[in-house]
Amino acid sequence: MGAVRTADRVPGDRAPKQDRSRATRQRLLEAAVACLAEHGWAGSTVSVVAERAGVSRGAAQHHFPTREDLFTAAVEYVAEERSTALRAVFPEGAAGDRQAVVAALVDLYTGPLFRAALHLWVAASDEEPLRPRVTELEARVGRETHRIAVQLLGADESRPGVRETVQGLLDMARGLGLANLLTDDGARRERVVAQWAALLEDALR
Repeated sequence: MGAVRTADRVPGDRAPKQDRSRATRQRLLEAAVACLAEHGWAGSTVSVVAERAGVSRGAAQHHFPTREDLFTAAVEYVAEERSTALRAVFPEGAAGDRQAVVAALVDLYTGPLFRAALHLWVAASDEEPLRPRVTELEARVGRETHRIAVQLLGADESRPGVRETVQGLLDMARGLGLANLLTDDGARRERVVAQWAALLEDALR
């Protein structure tokens, strides 16, 4: 009977352990993005991230054996979170409010995720082992963002020039994000968003 009771407890014991493991992983990912955004690649070691997350270095390396594993996973994780948040802003579609869509897309490039991703891109230009992983990550994030933009804008990409118009919007948003790294350019950004929304109304009608 004792053996049966022990066996019965195993699934219950395993679930909290799995929950703790997921929570530790999430803390590490969020800490990695914050460190990368604040300190850049050179200042963001596994030890620094582990300390910020409140876990041991060994626990961090259990989840992410290498520094590259940790930081590429961190940026991908937050990118997915931001994509989910963007969809949540328009749970039933954008209802034709293209200016709101443009503003929401621009917001994707003006927060800590973009700053962290930028540091990762710069590091990848010098770190050969990191480059293919970041290139592949950026391609996946870019495709997903483009797909969301097309859906929210109600864009018909079968029409000539529409795909390029949507991509131009995302490239513009990235440029505004770069400008925002040095100064808060909110007032000019609002005017640019309004103008792009007007241009999109003409281009996508």
